[in-house]
Amino acid sequence: MANKYPWHDDYWLLMVQAYLRKPVGIKPTYSREMVNLSLELHIPPQVLHQRLGDIAQLRTPRIERIWQEYSRNPRRLSRAVSLLRQMTAFNSGGDFFEGVEVNETFELEFRPIASLSTLEAPLSTLTPMMLTLVLDLYFRLTPHTMVSETPEVQDLAHLMRIPTPLVVDILEIFQYCDPYLKRHDVTFSPLMLPCQQVWQRYGNGDTRQLADYAEQLKAYFR
Repeated sequence: MANKYPWHDDYWLLMVQAYLRKPVGIKPTYSREMVNLSLELHIPPQVLHQRLGDIAQLRTPRIERIWQEYSRNPRRLSRAVSLLRQMTAFNSGGDFFEGVEVNETFELEFRPIASLSTLEAPLSTLTPMMLTLVLDLYFRLTPHTMVSETPEVQDLAHLMRIPTPLVVDILEIFQYCDPYLKRHDVTFSPLMLPCQQVWQRYGNGDTRQLADYAEQLKAYFR
C-alpha cells in the first residue's frame, strides 16, 4: 500500500513530531491526530501508522539522522515543521506536489458527506466513517432495540457527539438497506443514499471484520 502513495522525505519531520507528541510512541491508526495528518498529506492512516513503526525501530539511516537531529530539540523540530507547512501549496497539489495528481479516495471517508452539506447540523457534519460506526452497532442490535432508550445507542451518540435520535434515524435507514428485513414501506430520508453506499461497502461482508474496523475508528473520537 505504501508504494501507491507519493512520499517526500520531509514528511518524516511531521511523523517524528506526531511520534513525540504525548503520550510518546505509536499513535492509534485512526486517532484524530493521525487522520488529520493523513488528510493533509493525502496518505492513508494505515500507511502513516506503518511510518510511525519505522520511527520506533529507527529502521533507516535517514530516520536515524532526523531522530538524532530533532528528537531532543522539540523547538527546532517545531520550527522545521512550521517552515515545511509554509511551503507554497503544501498539501494542496501545487508546487510541493508537482507532477502529482491529488485524487481523493480514502479521504472522503472522513469528510462530511457532500449530499448532506446543504442541511443543518448535525446532518451536515456526518461522515461515511460515522455511518460505518452506526452500521457496526446495527449488527449488534435487533430492530426493537434500535431506540433512544438503548444504552449502546446512547453511548455511540455520546462518543460521536451527535443527538441520540439521529443515531436511531440512521439505524432505521439501515433497516431499509437490509435485504433480510424486506421492508416495503418507503422513506425519503436524505440519509438513504449515504447509508446505502456504506451498506454496499460493509453490510454484506464479515461482521467481525467490520467490528474490528469500527473499534479502531472509535479512536478518532476519544
